[in-house]
Amino acid sequence: MSPISRTTPARLTATATVKLPRLVLIVLALAYIVAGLFMRDPWKTDDVVGLATMLTAVRDGAWLLPQVGHLAHAEEGPLITWVGAGAVRLFGPWIGDISAGRLPNLLWFAITTCSVWYGTYLLGRRAEAQPLALPFGGEPTVRDYGRMLADAALLLFLATVGILQRVHETSEIPAIIAGQAAVFYSLARMLDRPVTGALTLSVSLAACFLTRGWVGGAPVMLAALISFYPRSALWAQRRWLPLVVIVTTLLIVAWWIPATHASDYWIRNWKLWNLNNFDWPDAADMLRTLRDLPWYLWPTWPLALLALWRWRAWCFSPHVWLPFCQMICAILLLIAIDEPSESEFVMLAVPCAVLAAFSLPTLRRAVVNTLDWFAVMCFSLTAATVWLGWVALNFGIPSKIAHNIARQTTGYVPEISWPATLLGLLVTAGWVAMLVWRLRVRPTALWRGTVMSAAGLASTWILLVLLWQPPVDYARSYRVASHELAGVIAQNVRPGECVRGLGLGNGQRASFLVFDNLNFPYDSRCTVVLQQTTRNSLKDGTAAYSDGAEVLWTGGRLADRTEVFRLLRVPPLPGPR
Repeated sequence: MSPISRTTPARLTATATVKLPRLVLIVLALAYIVAGLFMRDPWKTDDVVGLATMLTAVRDGAWLLPQVGHLAHAEEGPLITWVGAGAVRLFGPWIGDISAGRLPNLLWFAITTCSVWYGTYLLGRRAEAQPLALPFGGEPTVRDYGRMLADAALLLFLATVGILQRVHETSEIPAIIAGQAAVFYSLARMLDRPVTGALTLSVSLAACFLTRGWVGGAPVMLAALISFYPRSALWAQRRWLPLVVIVTTLLIVAWWIPATHASDYWIRNWKLWNLNNFDWPDAADMLRTLRDLPWYLWPTWPLALLALWRWRAWCFSPHVWLPFCQMICAILLLIAIDEPSESEFVMLAVPCAVLAAFSLPTLRRAVVNTLDWFAVMCFSLTAATVWLGWVALNFGIPSKIAHNIARQTTGYVPEISWPATLLGLLVTAGWVAMLVWRLRVRPTALWRGTVMSAAGLASTWILLVLLWQPPVDYARSYRVASHELAGVIAQNVRPGECVRGLGLGNGQRASFLVFDNLNFPYDSRCTVVLQQTTRNSLKDGTAAYSDGAEVLWTGGRLADRTEVFRLLRVPPLPGPR
């Protein structure tokens, strides 16, 4: 018996590593990502802005530097625009531009899930991570143990509450998660195949930079560098670091050099965006982050902290050190960033899921059962809540809940979609069947709690998509307002006239571009103006052009009680003397 096996905190038998059927894992992952990805309107802001940059690249040729129509979108990076625009160009004629623009989400999700699974599998098979060898045998094989940990890591990632909606958006978030997961896999791969790992690490680091600039690139680059700490197993592969640096730099420079020559204005604003995102820590921001992170990273963060404690004597072992480096660098980003948000929170999803998986073999059976039953009760309650809200929306019972829903969806006329309702009943029946299986079979496999958590969250999400998508589209989409505006412009704008925007937000500008290809230049000579303002500003006369302009149209989303748009014809500016 080796010293490693005598002192490891992991203790479990072969029965706890019974194989989870591959079909279950694949079906669950596909249901998770496909539900809510297609057959819905793009929502403001990040979702529709990302899609607008893709459509602008295809329609106007703005491939190198992301644009939203005439607006220079000098934020984030160009990677999601390139991949999304390529999908729109290839598949748009067959499935529509909006659906085609969402196909890359399947790619990002596949990269993420495969990287998390295989990276954890590689680390779980190493000697440092193996469970205690039992006196009379019965411990799991190396392969079964690694597979169980990989399954658990993937399931815990899918069970992470905060990322659920964001991985379905055409924004930078799915891509940065995929890039970070690929970095994790590459570092794990370098332990046994350094050349392959070094090349994939280079591509992954460059992809993170091209996705979110230094905001996305700095934490993963720092984490990769720290991973080669002299006491870690990767120190033996340090001779490959120059190759990583060279290839990563070449990939980034291949975009940077032509970009600087294409538009000095875009690059200057992109630099400012990167610099302005970093700031000294602010107490209010830290308190808000501490308030939001626990629910965002549930249920992985308590298990991740427990793993760090249980494996503290093995902190430099790869299965602890690699995800720990990524977690620490993501936390440093939260401290250094100005007003941390979900775009930064997601950097903790992958390392917390991996660390949480390695905590499972160290837990007592009673603790595992507690987590299992918490998932059963929690997601049964959320599924019931979705149905209760649907009943209130369509039948007005309970009246108080129905009133609160009506306030958020002013003007919406509920209409029951019976196919969606029947599918919702089937999903609910599937969840009930899982509960019955859990009660009758009483599985001993260590993945039982993680599969219940992932399946419960996926079931709740699918129910939300099936039963609540129409009112959510009504509340968050600009489709109706955009169509109405396009009709008014066609009727009122004279030949030779142009329409410029005034006070338009990025999400609103992108929505009008996506739905009706409406583009509003920044030309002060345009005598027709689309103004975005508030109802209060119109009432008290503080809105621009309150006097002296012809109002051609006033409208907006009925569900929004503050925002309003006006199409105005204003006097032309006086010419030069």
